[in-house]
Amino acid sequence: MLLIISTRNEIRKLLRTKRQSLSEVEQQQFSNDLLIQLTTRKDIIAAKNIALYLANDSELDAMPFIKWCWQNNKKTYLPVIHPFSHGQLLFLHYDENSVMRKNNYGILEPKLDVRLIKAINEIDIIFTPLVAFDLTGNRLGMGGGFYDRTLSSWYQQYCDQNQGLDVAQSKLTRPYPIGLAHNIQLIDAIPAQLWDIPLPEIITPTKQYKFDIHN
Repeated sequence: MLLIISTRNEIRKLLRTKRQSLSEVEQQQFSNDLLIQLTTRKDIIAAKNIALYLANDSELDAMPFIKWCWQNNKKTYLPVIHPFSHGQLLFLHYDENSVMRKNNYGILEPKLDVRLIKAINEIDIIFTPLVAFDLTGNRLGMGGGFYDRTLSSWYQQYCDQNQGLDVAQSKLTRPYPIGLAHNIQLIDAIPAQLWDIPLPEIITPTKQYKFDIHN
């Protein structure tokens, strides 16, 4: 693991550089290893609607898993930047025939079509990308806060449940978030902000981490 780094931007810069240093062969191997990790999980096998991402900037590539989902009759969804609500994400159905476009960050996403939007609370599992994580479940993204906003309602319900408050069963754990990361993205500590949403699980090509994150 890395020593504690003083600022979030320094972490992003260093971890992106380390991630980009991975060779194409390493990236492919890690992607295949991730596929094995994910397809042996009973909860993932049982899921019907799964949100993922398309790898960018040397992120851990989930495409082999996406193709596995298609082969196993699971519906997959990708994040799309909301055209009107600043900082918000929509999730659109994605398959091999989807019409794609690049967003303002140069990342491919499905062309916006309201008929393809899936409500966030109808998604079983949402796999999130990240830049760095620590052993308490803190996740550091690229700085836009998109996933923190997406998961804020889920996190409040998750905390209420763990505090014994009366929360409707249908609202408890959907979508269940899991971070995906290379092993090298683990660091000693992330300087968390109040708006950061920690993750209950993070999966790397070789390990599955679970965290006690309720406040």
